[in-house]
Amino acid sequence: MMQNQDVKKVVLIGTGLVGMSMAYSLLNTGGIDELVLIDLDEEKAKGEAMDMNHGLPYSKTSMKIKVGTYQDCQDGDIVVITAGAAQKPGQTRLELTEINAKIVKSITSQVMASGFDGIFIVASNPVDLMTYVVKKVSNLPANRVIGSGTILDTARLRYLLSDFLNVAPGNVHAYILGEHGDSSFVPWMNTYIGCKSMMEYIIEMNIDMNNLHKIYVDVRQAAYEIIKRKNATYYGIGLALNRLIRAVIDDENAILTVSAYQNGEYKQKGLYIGVPAIINRQGIAKVIPLQLNNVDQRKFDQSCQTLKEMIINQIDNIINE
Repeated sequence: MMQNQDVKKVVLIGTGLVGMSMAYSLLNTGGIDELVLIDLDEEKAKGEAMDMNHGLPYSKTSMKIKVGTYQDCQDGDIVVITAGAAQKPGQTRLELTEINAKIVKSITSQVMASGFDGIFIVASNPVDLMTYVVKKVSNLPANRVIGSGTILDTARLRYLLSDFLNVAPGNVHAYILGEHGDSSFVPWMNTYIGCKSMMEYIIEMNIDMNNLHKIYVDVRQAAYEIIKRKNATYYGIGLALNRLIRAVIDDENAILTVSAYQNGEYKQKGLYIGVPAIINRQGIAKVIPLQLNNVDQRKFDQSCQTLKEMIINQIDNIINE
């Protein structure tokens, strides 16, 4: 629910590399009127605000950038949560669960205490589980809690496919479904190059299916490969969060692969996981159910089971503490 139709206000909680990559991209693209930075390290947040404000004369936006407190969330349209422990080399996203669940629970409680009644966008990892935490702690309608899900994985897939096929990324209609992590998958039967199905395309172009599998593996391993080389990944997700914010703020009805609450659309219920959804001013307006074949449905179910086990064994206990 948009709080103020005249002033578009976003609150960022967590001024680390991911959060500030998002903030910097907003500085370049514009689209919002006010950006509030909140961080446990208030001095760092102040430094980031100063640095960004000094670039405003060369930006296409005149947005107000300031350091704030949780009370600033009260009239915010969107609260973006990027705070949490960083993923270490060799560490899976799911291993981050216990640490970040406690952090995100605390953040959500403080945001809701302000009287916040807008939309949450969650990017803290493991994002599907952290989005679930925000939903349960905030008690907001499920459509107003959105996880970044597989929005970046999908961008990586489209980029690699476009490079391999020599087709513009905008004409590659492909999605990564499932957990934002090791159990994600590509429903190739639902992939299109322009208006032609991928299955038709590979037959016509005599493409070995093993090449597509290698692209999927490269997508799945991308974060690990980047972290191995530069310790963190942040530009891609920063731009992806910008895209998600604009879809909400501008009431776009854009189709993006986000972590969305499942209510039977893919034969699963009671968890957040990456699927295509229509995003507008109401948050998740509609989850788009794809017709999965038996193989892909099993992959989706297995991905859900991975998350459900974490919810039962870990997350629910932390929420109820």
